[in-house]
Amino acid sequence: MSYFEDWTKHSETVENENDYKAYIAKYYELEKNAYDAILQKYPDNADLLNGKAIDLCEKLGFGKENMEIFVGFLEGVASSLTAEYDYKSVTDDSDVALSIDYEKLYYNMHDAKAEWLYSLKSWSNVLTEEKMKEITKKYREDNIVHVEKIGRNDPCPCGSGKKYKKCCGKKENA
Repeated sequence: MSYFEDWTKHSETVENENDYKAYIAKYYELEKNAYDAILQKYPDNADLLNGKAIDLCEKLGFGKENMEIFVGFLEGVASSLTAEYDYKSVTDDSDVALSIDYEKLYYNMHDAKAEWLYSLKSWSNVLTEEKMKEITKKYREDNIVHVEKIGRNDPCPCGSGKKYKKCCGKKENA
């Protein structure tokens, strides 16, 4: 079984709730430490983003015994890279070259609701406070729910076939 298959099995299958929670908590902690290391060394962090997979796994603090969790980290960062990377077929000897779009990464961390990541103090090494606020504002604007007003004589959105005023609209006005 590949590291990616192991990662998928452990991160998506709940056989024992306590084991699953412990595994995910371990992933979050290792992920947080890895991002913190990358951000702290920015812009001189090429040694943490390029090299053999097994070596980067060690440098980023995952440890060789957690190679599958490292591959999970690669899956997580993949949507924030400037060039695609095939994390699904990573082996110990795979060459890893990650070119991170840090603004996109910060946005994606908001999208994942990963406050423990986008609130890392080490972001100040990469983005200005103003830029972080700008990205946060853009994320919020992009995720505002827009609802079109339903007219009294429009079909009811519940699917009853009745006019809104004779169905759900009647309930709201009662």
